[in-house]
Amino acid sequence: MFSSLSESLDKTFRNLRGVGKISEKNISNALREVRMALLEADVEYGVAKGFLDKVKDKAQGQHVLKSIKPGEQIVKIFHDELVELLGGDQEPLDLNPPARILLCGLNGAGKTTTAAKLALRLKKDGRRPLLIACDLYRPAAIDQLAKLAEQIDVPCYKPEPDEKNVVKAAKAALKWADKQNGSVLIFDTAGRQELDKALVNELKDLHKFLNPKETLLVADAATGQQAVSVAKTFDKAVGITGIVLTKLDGDARGGAALSMRTATGKPIKFIGEGEKVENLSIFHPDRMAGRILDMGDTVSMVEQVAEHIDEEKAMKSAKRMEKGRFDFNDFLEQMKMLQNLGPLEGLLGMMPGGAKLKKSLPGGALDPKRIKHMEAIVLSMTLKERKRPELIKGTRRRRIANGSGRKLIEVNQLLKQFGMMRKMMKSKGKMKGMMKQLGGMGEMGDLMGGLGGGKGGPKSPF
Repeated sequence: MFSSLSESLDKTFRNLRGVGKISEKNISNALREVRMALLEADVEYGVAKGFLDKVKDKAQGQHVLKSIKPGEQIVKIFHDELVELLGGDQEPLDLNPPARILLCGLNGAGKTTTAAKLALRLKKDGRRPLLIACDLYRPAAIDQLAKLAEQIDVPCYKPEPDEKNVVKAAKAALKWADKQNGSVLIFDTAGRQELDKALVNELKDLHKFLNPKETLLVADAATGQQAVSVAKTFDKAVGITGIVLTKLDGDARGGAALSMRTATGKPIKFIGEGEKVENLSIFHPDRMAGRILDMGDTVSMVEQVAEHIDEEKAMKSAKRMEKGRFDFNDFLEQMKMLQNLGPLEGLLGMMPGGAKLKKSLPGGALDPKRIKHMEAIVLSMTLKERKRPELIKGTRRRRIANGSGRKLIEVNQLLKQFGMMRKMMKSKGKMKGMMKQLGGMGEMGDLMGGLGGGKGGPKSPF
């Protein structure tokens, strides 16, 4: 997310950091470049113009501190204005009883998945969420919500198959909810096309009947220039209280995040980065501003790691690494932990300088399929082979390739990289240098980089 914008801004700020003093000329040149970067990132024109006008006013009136380089001060101004543009402070959900949350949005925005993600998050916070299907137009949506509800062990209301009136379905759902001892009701609605008046009017009727505490617009981060009109349409129809931005892991531009907040004046409350039900995060404007400017978001990264990593297993693995006894069982365990952290690209974006690091990695190094392929190869090994990789010779390698459904060259490549990695672990100096170079990605990052094929290296078979 925001990768193209981050790269453009990084180039601009590199030039600014070299100036000896802030002048109207270097500010104007920088703002011209930033304007193009914002528009290319699909930020709505009016939003981009208003943002840059504020930055210009503050930069020209800035008192230059002797202890801080002028270029660094401009970066600080950009950061502060980005935080303001994204909403200032993070705003929590209103969960005072009766706590009802209505989700709305265009077709394909991810409302049903978001409903389940939100329910799981509230459940972890000690709430008792209930999921209610109110999409009467797409039967698959009801089944999808029911399956997701079963997956996270949350009660789900399914309307009668022949029910066509959404308000009647909601009335029946409220009666059902009274018997469930739930504390938060989450209503998943049908996807709306912006100009479909009949469906929008139906949404208005449902909203009027439920009178929800929260009406959240679920929006695809790749909505682009359409983001402003979409947000305004739904806000005018039902008065949204917040925004959930989905599919942030799949959009390099992310202009919707900057445009929707300004267009509606309503806060972005959650962001979705990944397809798993765990991949929903609270939106923090200051942290997101840091990610856009490639300053990283170490707080979110630490929170994510703490939530998904088994500390005891990680410590055991670290000790084995120190003693040079790291084997494929440890490797398999680390791959599982890495997958639990969500998309690698999102995790990399939380690291300071992540955009630069990403550019230095070979093409496809962050592809989640790569880990699946490596995992398949390791799982095709016997327990003895995992503990003693040196045993894996010609016939064993062919058997592993056949068992994993991968090519023999892929097995050879993995074993070669694993061998190199073990040698590096035995050298504390080399290991320290590798960790520094990869910004903390450690041995997994090194392995993936090697498999990707760097300069002069073999092309990845994955």
